[in-house]
Amino acid sequence: MKKTITWILIANGAQARVLENTGPGKGLTLVQGLNWEVEPLQGRDITTDRPGRTGTGNMEPRTDPVDHREAEFVKGVALVLERKCQEGAFDRLVISADPNSLGVIRKAMSPNLKKCVVGELDKDLTNIPTPQLNQHFDGIIAA
Repeated sequence: MKKTITWILIANGAQARVLENTGPGKGLTLVQGLNWEVEPLQGRDITTDRPGRTGTGNMEPRTDPVDHREAEFVKGVALVLERKCQEGAFDRLVISADPNSLGVIRKAMSPNLKKCVVGELDKDLTNIPTPQLNQHFDGIIAA
């Protein structure tokens, strides 16, 4: 009988990692190569000092540059998960992310990837050490 592989995505707008659980009592292990981090920046670090000019006045950015950068990061993570899902790397997916990132991930997921999702937590657990994560997923996975 094939074991059920559950992946757990832990993410926020600047860092993400994927952990794997292969059954009851197996705990969580980091999936090699699926650990991302971008340097967190402030809006002033991303935009220029002066707004652009148009014929009628100043042009303000339509979206916050920090929010946009974080959304692009999370979308990239979702694309990698989509590819891994198509390859059959996992059977089930649990997502834990801050509310903003979770919303972006939901929008970026294909219907195929959404079928794999068995649980969501709207919590940023990125700074919790892996051995302490099991308690956050009681009732979702049998770690």
